[in-house]
Amino acid sequence: MNPRGTRVLRLDALARVEGEGALHLRVQEGTVTETRLRIYEPPRFFEALLTGRGHTEPPDITARICGICPVAYQMSACQAIENACGVTVDGPLAQLRRLLYCGEWIESHTLHIYLLHAPDFLGRADVVELARAQRADVERGLRIKQAGNAILEQLGGRPIHPVNVRVGGFYRTPAPGELRPLAERLRQARDDALETVRWVASFDFPDTVCDHDLFALRDPGRYAVDSGTPAVVPAAGPDRALREIPLPDFEDHVREEQVPHSTALTARLDGRRYLTGPLARYAINGRWLHPLAAEAARDAGLGDPAAGAVCDNPFRSIVVRAVEVVQAVEEALRIIDGYEPPPRPAVEVAARQGIGVGATEAPRGLLYHRYALAEDGTLTAARIVPPTAQNQTAIEEDVRRAVQARLDAAGPTADDEELTRLCERAVRNHDPCISCAAHFLDVTVERS
Repeated sequence: MNPRGTRVLRLDALARVEGEGALHLRVQEGTVTETRLRIYEPPRFFEALLTGRGHTEPPDITARICGICPVAYQMSACQAIENACGVTVDGPLAQLRRLLYCGEWIESHTLHIYLLHAPDFLGRADVVELARAQRADVERGLRIKQAGNAILEQLGGRPIHPVNVRVGGFYRTPAPGELRPLAERLRQARDDALETVRWVASFDFPDTVCDHDLFALRDPGRYAVDSGTPAVVPAAGPDRALREIPLPDFEDHVREEQVPHSTALTARLDGRRYLTGPLARYAINGRWLHPLAAEAARDAGLGDPAAGAVCDNPFRSIVVRAVEVVQAVEEALRIIDGYEPPPRPAVEVAARQGIGVGATEAPRGLLYHRYALAEDGTLTAARIVPPTAQNQTAIEEDVRRAVQARLDAAGPTADDEELTRLCERAVRNHDPCISCAAHFLDVTVERS
């Protein structure tokens, strides 16, 4: 405490998030007056690295943006290049891409649920401590994650930074017999995933509501993963009518800007704060969940997705992620069951001058790519808008609300250690990948 009554709280590193950052809170007379999520990782300049490269190179380069979600970057990159070149990839090749993406959803969501997020709800410092107390639960999570990794290894050549993906399809496609072992693992993973939904639904959740616009791809007839049209559901209020935004108009509506406290750009959708990720996907696509996933969602207290249920509690995002694991497992099994090998592993994508856009649903939310190509296919410009950068202002607001609610309830008895834990929980609700955004947590709380 300094002579003016201001307290400063510092936490040098946030555990259980991907990347490094800081959080600055200012509290004056019991009111949170300022919240800044300070992403300080050095910019990674991937857009500059892409400029001057050939049109076949983005899938391999952008895969290095994230070691947990490389497929998201590869699929969005492929879409944008193919869009610029006037090529559509469909049929079995498109199904294999979706299967690969399901593998990423399974492994990434499961990593977050079990290794990063669940310890918050169970009073454990980390997954090691959790495993000592609840070994069977952690082993269940590892089995599910291994099933997702097996898909990535089979179709991508390896589970991290896959090497079998190319513009137009794959370098090699599997025979049906090569996918059968995956189906066996996925059937076990389905049981484990359903148990995961029941497990996380039993956690104790703070009673809170976020009031962000919700933004995700919409793919009528199926739960959006690898394709769709951006759609927005306005924040909680009397009018929550869904509105679609044509993908070529994305940058007319989503405007990025630099803020002094972050190396990541922040974003506004038509001037408003918004959230992308599981809560948004569930609100926009929930009616198209597989029946088993929809039943799991209802049993977990998420409402009836067929009736347009919306989950507005960011702390319950862990439940939505678990439902999405069930969805990804069911979708993967469906694709494997109906798989017929394509006549060739890739379609030709000839270079031409143009501008192409692509967007997919990374586990953390909507991921947008835009590339401009010269006549010979050389990239002359690149734009990548990752989910965590889009969610930065929403995360800041959720942290502010959580801390304010605690201060209102506890007053001066809410000490810095308690508030630090609460801030970390609020940030981890969104599974931020700070390294992706910077192309956490040192917490500072000032009280006066």
